[in-house]
Amino acid sequence: MTRSALLLALLGWATGAEAAISGTIAARSTNWTAILMFLGFVGITLWVTAAAARRTRTVSDFYTGGGITGFQNGLAMAGDYCSAASFLGITSQIFNDGFDGLIYAIGFLVGWPIVLFLVAEKLRNLGRFTFADVASYRFLQGPVRSFSAVSTLLVVSFYLIAQMVGAGQLIQLLFGLPYLYAIIVVGGLMMVYVLFGGMRATSWVQIIKAVMLLCGASFLVFGVMSHVGFSFEALFARAVTVKTKLALETGLSPADAAAKGRAIMGPGGFIKDPISALSFGFALMLGTAGLPHILMRFFTVPDAREARKSILWATVWIGYFYALTFILGFGAIVLISFNPAYVDGAGALLGGNNMAVMHLAHAIGGNLFLGFISAVAFATILAVVAGLTLSAASAISHDIYASVIRKGDAEPAKELRVSRITTVLLGIAAIILGVVFQKQNVAFMVSLAFALAASGNFPVLVMSLLWKGCTTKGAAWGGAIGLLSAFGLTVVSPVIWVAVFGFEHAIFPYSSPALFSVPAGFFAIWLISTLDRSPRAAIDRAAYPAQRLRSETGIDVHGPAAH
Repeated sequence: MTRSALLLALLGWATGAEAAISGTIAARSTNWTAILMFLGFVGITLWVTAAAARRTRTVSDFYTGGGITGFQNGLAMAGDYCSAASFLGITSQIFNDGFDGLIYAIGFLVGWPIVLFLVAEKLRNLGRFTFADVASYRFLQGPVRSFSAVSTLLVVSFYLIAQMVGAGQLIQLLFGLPYLYAIIVVGGLMMVYVLFGGMRATSWVQIIKAVMLLCGASFLVFGVMSHVGFSFEALFARAVTVKTKLALETGLSPADAAAKGRAIMGPGGFIKDPISALSFGFALMLGTAGLPHILMRFFTVPDAREARKSILWATVWIGYFYALTFILGFGAIVLISFNPAYVDGAGALLGGNNMAVMHLAHAIGGNLFLGFISAVAFATILAVVAGLTLSAASAISHDIYASVIRKGDAEPAKELRVSRITTVLLGIAAIILGVVFQKQNVAFMVSLAFALAASGNFPVLVMSLLWKGCTTKGAAWGGAIGLLSAFGLTVVSPVIWVAVFGFEHAIFPYSSPALFSVPAGFFAIWLISTLDRSPRAAIDRAAYPAQRLRSETGIDVHGPAAH
């Protein structure tokens, strides 16, 4: 984004902020506190980006940053992982459906022990810049890296949708800027962070954001609990009472309204059957270990020990944060459900279906605290979008251009140029996707990205790292089958086939495909590898002992991969 474009964006806020927005908070004056805090955060992070740009000279600097400790990387991972889906989407999901929203928090969290014990140390010992370095370590580079790049782009695309939708709704709610302009601002800022600062700037933006997010969410929870005498029992009881009153207003009988009120304390509001629950949990749990922007963070620390430390610290911060989101969701039920400044006559959230935590912040701390939480939420989105874009750009420039097209002989300057061109194209694509999927709940859109990562990337990583019999054909074709089955089932599921395309009935009845697509990926890798009798398959199997030694011990960790 040029200086003139940034100036025009700021002028747009100043001139458009006075206008009332259809469907937003009625009669609330422009929140200049929020605008100033937001601009302050943008200014700080742009300064960080400028400082990082001066130290980003090589391909390694751009992709890994370097010089980050395990504790810092753990905070950055938490910042990368606790996205708009977590802060905005999960809280709103709990506000709408109660207990069922907890499946997000649990699913997102329990994936981290899998990362710690299965892949963290091995990734750091084997890889350089991307997870494809690890997945293709002993295989023919072209097929496996091509699959990895396509998988990365698909996963990142769904993840980007959630972040862009959350950002657009947030700015629209607070600043009076039209949704399209809000999306363009987010895309432009994201491109600035990645284009000029690379991983170093992205990491520090994520660290700053993680600290702000944890502090802000903690204060919000304190405010919620102070309204109920610091009693969890009182919080949940009042939430049931509120939902019962809302049900009575819809014309239900007292008995039915009471049953509907109590329903928020049990499953069934969002996840309707055991198969959906298992499939959803599969996606969230296993998808964590296949997210390219998370796996890329293992290469920012100096050794495997710091990689393990990163995971331990990330788990601490992420676990703490997700415990807070559950309280925030029920706090929103109690504090904003009957306030016409936050909900319409039907009980729907003003400003969009992801804004529960923003209204809660205003209810607890007024404009000042809403300003801080707005800056936190926007910091959350920008940091995650920057990390996603960097991982997608590296997939094109490092995995496809440098490793497949140039066969490892790319000039560093040209590789960086390809990465930056890709960043611009991804920014444009993110803006378009954010407009198309404007009405979707952001937490659910992220769950689709997790399903793709769990079905494609995760089986390939696990089988290539832990099974001697895995071959190039098995990894490339088996991973592609898992990925495409997840993508195809997602398209014909209710969340896209009905909600986006407008068909009356979905072909695939479950919203998450992971219970079917993850086993399909593992089975396809096993079957194709077992049937593979090619000369290349013998080379792949023979290279496994050397890969295992390096992955477990780090011996010759800086040596060349065994292609």
